[in-house]
Amino acid sequence: MKVDKSGDIMIICLYMDDMIFTASNPAMFEEFKRLMKKEFEMTDLGELSYFLGVEVQQREDGIFISQKKYAEEILKKFRMENNKAISTPADPGIKLRKDSKEEGVDPTMFKSLVRSIRYLTFTRPNIMYAVGVVSRHIEEPKQDHFTATKRILRYVNGIRDHGLKYSTGKDLKLFGYSDSDYGVDVNDQKRTSRYAFNMGTAAFS
Repeated sequence: MKVDKSGDIMIICLYMDDMIFTASNPAMFEEFKRLMKKEFEMTDLGELSYFLGVEVQQREDGIFISQKKYAEEILKKFRMENNKAISTPADPGIKLRKDSKEEGVDPTMFKSLVRSIRYLTFTRPNIMYAVGVVSRHIEEPKQDHFTATKRILRYVNGIRDHGLKYSTGKDLKLFGYSDSDYGVDVNDQKRTSRYAFNMGTAAFS
């Protein structure tokens, strides 16, 4: 990140041989592009539209990011694209035990599934809690853990087009919500905390 004397900000992200950047003042990134092209052989691909599985739509009222294509690839990979969608990513009050007596499942496959879903939380924060719960069981997964993970995919199947919208505007407020369950973890009696924040012109509805 770079901040000049006038307070304008430039943010740069580099991954392997790909680079994305933005600035509060267009003159900053024009100068940055000029300097980079002088030093390196580079191709300007224009406004960002797709990066590391994240689709970006540049709109007049803001920016919308989603992972529709990536979600569809996961659903197809694990043969869940035709499963009936459901309205929640986890059963209310779900309790998964580490010492579950149910039949074990392939740990390699389970780890691949959970890690694939984890990347979806980048634009789907509403599945983060459910993903966190099943992630606790990647070492010795059982059938009930697998069923809970497949439920997340069934939920994703119904929200393929969902994502995050960053609206333009200056009248923004930060809203925060939190909740905790005390001593209810069936494995170690620890508490589970949840929190969510929203930066916008209105709170969650």
